[in-house]
Amino acid sequence: MNEAVTGRRPDHRPGPVSDVPEASEASGASASGHDPVRDPWHAPMRAALAEAALATGTGDVPVGAVVLAPDGSVIGRGRNEREATGDPTGHAEVLAIRDAARAVGEWRLSGCTLVVTLEPCTMCAGAIVLSRLDRVVYGAADEKAGAAGSLWDVVRDRRLNHRPEVIEGVLADDCAALLTDFFRAR
Repeated sequence: MNEAVTGRRPDHRPGPVSDVPEASEASGASASGHDPVRDPWHAPMRAALAEAALATGTGDVPVGAVVLAPDGSVIGRGRNEREATGDPTGHAEVLAIRDAARAVGEWRLSGCTLVVTLEPCTMCAGAIVLSRLDRVVYGAADEKAGAAGSLWDVVRDRRLNHRPEVIEGVLADDCAALLTDFFRAR
C-alpha cells in the first residue's frame, strides 16, 4: 500500500512540522553525528519542549507533548496541568491525546504519533494504548515511574490488543535538563 492509501509515510517519519523551529545538532546523535532513528523526531520534540516550558508558569513539572497526524502536522498539544487545575489526570500526554481526539473527531488516533519529553507513566501508557496511537516518541527516561520500557513496559505488553512502536531518547539531554533545572530551583 502506498501513502495515499494508508495515510502514513512509508518510512514512518514525521513530515514537516511548520510551527516549530528547526532542531539543532543536539543530544541523541551517534558518534558520527547522525542518528537515522531519532533525528527525524527533533523538530516535533522541540515543539513538545516548548509546551513543557509553559508548564513551569503554573508550578507544574515541565513535561510537554504533541500529537502528530499521519502527515506530521501537530493536531494535539498538552503540558502538565496538575497544579494549575487540581486534576490528578492532568498529564501532558493525556491532555495532548484529548486535544488530538477533538481535532480528528474520534477517539481512535490510528496513524498518529505522540511525542513527549518524559517517558510516559502507567496512566499515560494506558491512554496511549487505548487511543490506538501508532507510536510514542519520548525524550528523557523515567527510571522511577516510566511505563514505556524503564520500570514497566505497558505499551509493548503482548497481552494487550494494541502495541505502539516506541522510540526513546530523542533530545534526551535537553528534556532531562529542563526537569533537572525545575527541581533544583524548588
